[in-house]
Amino acid sequence: MTKVAIIAALAGELEPIVNGWPRESRNGVELWRRRLDSGQWVAACAGMGAGAASRAFAEIERGGPMDLVVSVGWAGALDERFAAGRAYRVSGVIDAATLERFRAATPSGECWLVTSDRVANQAEKRRLASDHGAGLVDMEAAQVARLAAARGVPFWCIKGVSDGLTDRLPDLNGFISASGGFQTARFILFAMLRPWHWPALARMGADSRRAAKGMEASLREVLERTPAMRAGGTGNAEAGE
Repeated sequence: MTKVAIIAALAGELEPIVNGWPRESRNGVELWRRRLDSGQWVAACAGMGAGAASRAFAEIERGGPMDLVVSVGWAGALDERFAAGRAYRVSGVIDAATLERFRAATPSGECWLVTSDRVANQAEKRRLASDHGAGLVDMEAAQVARLAAARGVPFWCIKGVSDGLTDRLPDLNGFISASGGFQTARFILFAMLRPWHWPALARMGADSRRAAKGMEASLREVLERTPAMRAGGTGNAEAGE
């Protein structure tokens, strides 16, 4: 029996994937489960950043060991080749703070991703692209990859682009709580009083929804065409470089 763990930061990133799955909340982590003849898929989110990713990972692990760990979620583009609203399969992940590199076993990987400890603005995106040669940036994947590598579990990463390289957005970092949650009510009030941000935010909302659907389609395609995931095997992954 195969157990696939799908870890994201926010429920909106998982919405198309977990549509119709039973949902529960435990220890500040949202969990969804889909049981299959060959095992189960378990999805979890606990917020943005490494700490939240660790909590989501731990909550899934309470139910027993995992055979595959998949990091999914929204990411920013560091290169104009990666379009907002689309999903991409990640070949490997770099931790910007420690410079650790984790190679992913994602089928047909298209780019590398760098994990930062904050939402990257336009200038930060260009710096991260220059320093690390990555195509995407997020806040969680490196920690998920690190935890999977420590357990010898295969790691995949699929990210949907919510904002392109040249998109000019307000600074979102002030709306992330200490636990990694996004303070939606505070942000809505902030945005309501600043109409000059409305077009960019509307575009990001539409792109995020399209990206989430793209992640669902990509994840389902690679899982359902991989015999090990259907029939109970585990496959192999390389972690670290």
